[in-house]
Amino acid sequence: MFTGIVLGVGRITHTTAQGDELRIAVDAGSLDLEGVAIGDSIAVNGCCLTVVVKRDAQVEFDVSAETLRCTCGLDRAGEVNLELALRLSDRLGGHLLTGHVDGAGTVVTFEAVAGDAYGSWLLVIDAPPAIARFIAPKGSIAVDGVSLTVNTVDGTKFAVNLSPHTLGVTTLSRLQPGARVNLESDLVARYVARLHDFPE
Repeated sequence: MFTGIVLGVGRITHTTAQGDELRIAVDAGSLDLEGVAIGDSIAVNGCCLTVVVKRDAQVEFDVSAETLRCTCGLDRAGEVNLELALRLSDRLGGHLLTGHVDGAGTVVTFEAVAGDAYGSWLLVIDAPPAIARFIAPKGSIAVDGVSLTVNTVDGTKFAVNLSPHTLGVTTLSRLQPGARVNLESDLVARYVARLHDFPE
């Protein structure tokens, strides 16, 4: 389990094909890996992956074909948001996440909020219909592993505000229209929808 509070920005340094799967190597940057062991889980851009190799500040993960199918940004070099798995003693600063990405959305708008002296930015994302049904105003959503509050919803599009702090400690400041992002909808919403749809 995770909370969507990013602990560091790392970088995928290289990928190696293994059949239809990938082995990815991640430089964890400033993220403290002292307590991380082989077999532990780390969220990489919101996707829960298992550590298979650890060398100093570098960790490696095997990414399955199914994970590659429903995520984006794990198949190439680039910056990624990192979060260690939740411990029972940790604060729940964001919202509960499984690290099971539902799919990818597309950035429609990413711009400074007009007249906002605080420095907030508006991010509008178009979600696939299968995911959009779980997104509600004032609900929670994870975008590339970052816990955010939904401001408004319009069809399959939803909007969030990004604070200067969030922009400074995650990869979201690099977004631009047309970029694809990993989305994980609210866990409770998924279970409620399943119970509602399941025939008695």
